[in-house]
Amino acid sequence: MSELITADLVDLDLSADTKEAAARSLAERMVATGRVTDLDGFLADVAAREEQMPTGLDGGIGIPHCRSEHVTEPTLAFGRSAPRIDFGAPDGPADLIFLIAAPAGADSDHLTILSSLARSLMNAEFTGALRAADDPARAAALIRGDEEPSAAPDSAANEPSAEEPKDAANGPAEPTGASEAVGAAPAPAAAAAPFRIVAVTSCPTGIAHTYMAAESLENAAREAGVELVVETQGSAGFEKLPAATIAAADAVIFAHDVEVRDKERFAGKPTVDVGVKAGINRPAELVAEARDKAARGETSAPADAADDTSDGSAPMDAGGDHFGTRLRKWLMTGVSYMVPFVAAGGLLIALAFAIGGYEIANAKSVADHFVWTETASWAALLFQIGGAAFTFLVPVLAGYIAYGMADRPGLVPGFVGGFIATTIKAGFLGGLAAGLIAGAVVMGIQRFKVPAALRGIMPVVVIPLISSAIVGFLMFVVIGKPIASAQGAMTDWLNGLSGANAIGLGVILGLMMCFDLGGPVNKVAYAFATGGIAVSNPSDGSLKIMAAVMAAGMVPPLAMALATTVRGKLFTKTERDNGKAAWVLGASFISEGAIPFAAADPLRVIPSSMVGGAITGALSMAFGCTLRAPHGGIFVVPLIGQPFLYLLAIVAGTAVTAGLVVFLKGLRKKSEAGATATAGGDASAKGAAGDEEKVAVAV
Repeated sequence: MSELITADLVDLDLSADTKEAAARSLAERMVATGRVTDLDGFLADVAAREEQMPTGLDGGIGIPHCRSEHVTEPTLAFGRSAPRIDFGAPDGPADLIFLIAAPAGADSDHLTILSSLARSLMNAEFTGALRAADDPARAAALIRGDEEPSAAPDSAANEPSAEEPKDAANGPAEPTGASEAVGAAPAPAAAAAPFRIVAVTSCPTGIAHTYMAAESLENAAREAGVELVVETQGSAGFEKLPAATIAAADAVIFAHDVEVRDKERFAGKPTVDVGVKAGINRPAELVAEARDKAARGETSAPADAADDTSDGSAPMDAGGDHFGTRLRKWLMTGVSYMVPFVAAGGLLIALAFAIGGYEIANAKSVADHFVWTETASWAALLFQIGGAAFTFLVPVLAGYIAYGMADRPGLVPGFVGGFIATTIKAGFLGGLAAGLIAGAVVMGIQRFKVPAALRGIMPVVVIPLISSAIVGFLMFVVIGKPIASAQGAMTDWLNGLSGANAIGLGVILGLMMCFDLGGPVNKVAYAFATGGIAVSNPSDGSLKIMAAVMAAGMVPPLAMALATTVRGKLFTKTERDNGKAAWVLGASFISEGAIPFAAADPLRVIPSSMVGGAITGALSMAFGCTLRAPHGGIFVVPLIGQPFLYLLAIVAGTAVTAGLVVFLKGLRKKSEAGATATAGGDASAKGAAGDEEKVAVAV
């Protein structure tokens, strides 16, 4: 790799008067040195990045940057502007402009250097030396780290250099001063343990702001006497903070413009959640806010609730987790991305059937025949759009399972394997297998050591090529057909379900839907049901399963709403208020509406919900109710086969659950009242010497 910056890439008298002109002037130097192949294409990528968020920073700094396919190697151009140029910083225009260019496939070594530079920009001595430089070669040497800025040895020693980047892209490095690892012994002079914070920083490109925010937060924490450790989720990947470090932290700061990966790790702690530029521009305020929230006892959602709705937008391979935990997270990642396709496609198809009848499935393509005034044409349009959404279900499932295992390199082989699964009719099971195989193959390839010259093309050429070929071979030739046979056998079995078998399946699905109220077990049952109807012509058995799953999932919130209505004295005011909202949530098939009740009294609410859900699932299957829509609650009842019996099943399960909850809570109230009376009598017999015991009982 060539040097990141040379004297040819430095302009100490930049004459541009706009940020676009400044970027063009510096980019032309990159073109002249052969580091950018297409000037206009590169500038378009810079402009696109600028539209996401202004790149001006406090202190007179502008850092336009992007990753672009028109860049041959990581490059930095520097310009110094006497008249200053507006890059959108809160404190005004910038006189120091850094144009950072990274290749689309830049590896971690390249990005480490760029992230080290970003951190250095937070050092006033570094920027001061650049403002004083009178020679392009000296400015380039300062930026590369070949020459130290003029500063006292003790302050200079704390700043990162290009050779030894501080907390580079691979994760948190050894902190210094007040930023030492959480759990470290306090300084001898400290009278008590210092306040501890863990932070996560990330930005859209993961090159500059991510690391500048980390440096800024660390400096502010050091000045405030706070221990702070940062996890930088940059483009080169990241290393997770140890679980013990997070557990010992008193508060959390998220400074991010993209989703925090594995956010549930930090659940249950006082949390400050802001954009990445806030981490750069006002770190002291964020540290103070984190301390204030901890003092007030404000916390985010508990870890189990946070995990229920994992978006799966991140690699899930937490090294400290058991394999079963990681497998569940991988599968949930795929399901979480698949469900929106199921909901959109399924509801569109259901609307099409409501408007045009079931024969609309045989309509001609609306691309060839569409009449604006015919209802049938609009129904056909909805059906065919929904069908198009359904074609993505298995590829999305497989692609994002692989993504959860191996991050972005897993997407291509995952999608390819998922599409092959649909081609050979391996269906939902084939998608699961393809995703797991794709993720495993990519993880295996990533273990190989490769020459530095090949690292840049690994994620965009080598890994997709090899992994797709391996996954395609396995799906087409080795395991695809056996899985397709198993899928067909399962479909035939579902179609043949009747009597006790169907009722038993309804009981199992009902129990699963109500066990964790939107959690992993609930999602497994839901994914099983939606996978069955995610075809253009689902079987009758699949339609019955979908109906049973939705009916059972509506029971817990509806039952809690009913219980708070008929016996409000058994519930707190907050629970009674939640009960009003639970009517709507339950009617809309949002099982999570019962979570506040289950969290407050799990031993009574969850078993009661499971009993009611099992009854509803069994009745729905026994009545032969069918459903083509994957969601909607009572709003899609007109699309349900046997709608009146279906509502009867829901009412029965709701009544049973509400009755059990009221009965069990009533027993608890009587038990508590008896215990209080007994304890009070004993305390009275003891006379004045027992006053403290009376107080304890009253409390």
